[in-house]
Amino acid sequence: MRISQLSAESGVPIPTIKYYLREGLLPQGEQTSATRAEYGQAHLRRLRLIRALLEVGRLPVASIRKVIDAVDDENLGVHQMLGTAHYALSPGVEPHEESPDWQEAREMVDQLIADYDWKIEPKAPAREELAQTIVTLRTLGTDPTLADLTPYATAAQTLVQTHEIHKIPFDAPRETTVEAHIIGTVMYGRVLDTIRRLAQESESARILAPQTP
Repeated sequence: MRISQLSAESGVPIPTIKYYLREGLLPQGEQTSATRAEYGQAHLRRLRLIRALLEVGRLPVASIRKVIDAVDDENLGVHQMLGTAHYALSPGVEPHEESPDWQEAREMVDQLIADYDWKIEPKAPAREELAQTIVTLRTLGTDPTLADLTPYATAAQTLVQTHEIHKIPFDAPRETTVEAHIIGTVMYGRVLDTIRRLAQESESARILAPQTP
């Protein structure tokens, strides 16, 4: 297909496609003449992935390039490829001074991971994110304990193991696998948070709302 067809099928404007080509995010088409190139299904898959990273993941171009490089590296296993995308989604933690609060928070995170026998990389961004959340809760006058975190960990493990992991097509083209992972992580994360708030409102009404005679 020509670039105009690629634009029509993908929903990505031609100038944007040309920008992705210049930046190396999208592979060049097959040159059929000095002014014409042909594109295929692989280009459509790549454009869907870029849109997912940009529009759903809200990633900057530099982070998108890292994910694309991981997708293109056939020597990189699927787990490592998905990890690159997963880490790119992390907002990151601002630099901070070491303190007893941070040390205790990290120890709590490490203990939680050990209790569930999770296989987590030492530099996984989510480790610091959770530690930062614990420290913030303490500054707000709440002192979370490991017992407070356990119900959330149990719910997350059950959700991932019995449902979410089966939504990722591991045997599909690598772009499709990462796209499904990005969309599932971001969008269903919002679904989970929204449903939890609905449940909180319902339970509050059940306990606190005036009862109709």
